[in-house]
Amino acid sequence: MKVIKLSSAYSGNNEIKYVEQAVLYNEISNFGKNLNLFSQQLEAYFAKPNRIALLNSGTSAIHLALIQLGIKVNDEVICQSFTFSASANPIVYQKAIPVFIDSEAETWNMCPVQLEIAIKDRLSLGIKPKAIIVVHSYGMPAKMDDIVKISEKFSIPIIEDAAGALGSTYKGVKCGNFGEFGIISFNGNKIITTSSGGALICTTENQKIKANFLATQAKASKPFYHHEEIGYNYSMSNIVAGIGRAQMEVLKERVLKRREVNVFYKDIFEGINGITLLTEPSQYYYSNHWLTCILINFEEAGFSNEDLKKELEEHNIETRFLWKPLHLQPIFSDFPYYGKYISEQLFNRGLCLPSGSNLTNQDKNNIKTVIMRFISNKIN
Repeated sequence: MKVIKLSSAYSGNNEIKYVEQAVLYNEISNFGKNLNLFSQQLEAYFAKPNRIALLNSGTSAIHLALIQLGIKVNDEVICQSFTFSASANPIVYQKAIPVFIDSEAETWNMCPVQLEIAIKDRLSLGIKPKAIIVVHSYGMPAKMDDIVKISEKFSIPIIEDAAGALGSTYKGVKCGNFGEFGIISFNGNKIITTSSGGALICTTENQKIKANFLATQAKASKPFYHHEEIGYNYSMSNIVAGIGRAQMEVLKERVLKRREVNVFYKDIFEGINGITLLTEPSQYYYSNHWLTCILINFEEAGFSNEDLKKELEEHNIETRFLWKPLHLQPIFSDFPYYGKYISEQLFNRGLCLPSGSNLTNQDKNNIKTVIMRFISNKIN
């Protein structure tokens, strides 16, 4: 049987065309027309004065943002706990200290209340955090008004991890536009992909220049190899950028498809006890619904997230548990954490469902049939 993937890559009409052009003109390294046009597409999307540095991953983008903010050994960086480890790993690359913050229950993202508690407590210890990394989990915008106010109140810059939130907005502002830096991922499972890759959204031209400098091994502008800073091999290939150009052309369509998938699941679970979907708290939030996620209350539903996951996968339907909070991860367990149990409850109860923009009607019918039969058997 066909495997229905959680979020598979979806190619359009022009990927091969732009890649072939790069090969034809021998622009198969980290320079060329595709890179220039892809960055222009993104800069137009995010609007001036933002500038885009194209990189090999979203993780690299976070790392270069931390470097430009001057994060060094033993500096503290506040980070959302309910996220993928790539949000926090670059903090440790810099030998800095992550301080993890719990989620709030509406958007599942960084809790502004716990954020302020953490900052005040760190200040009482004589430590001022140097940055805040906030994540728009699964494409759902965080409570950016509150988080930005806290950032400004304590003069701590924001790095906005919008890895999965391309196409999402909060109060009409595109996710990625709220911080000193924003980051986007083009990993193979994202809403658009370049197979791998990412982008750093900069607020000044100098930040973009610096990012590109660091991403190409920090080679100084001299007629010989000269290095005064540590650099990295983080640049994006012109081949990969060709795929990105084609994918950006259909971004709006991909967002609408993902949102249609979300409505599909809302219809399935309407009236089913114990099932809660991650939904936009108000009209101010517009999620791309990169992944549609649910919470299952065992006491009300009569089954767990693990039970449903097992049933779906027995029918070749891929699912995924929600993020295991970073403060519970063995590698991060010794670092400070502020919060209660929201992110832990999300992990214990949650499940990501197949959400790709290339789900066919037959795929949806198969998914619905398996879910409804499973729930019916549990109820009866």
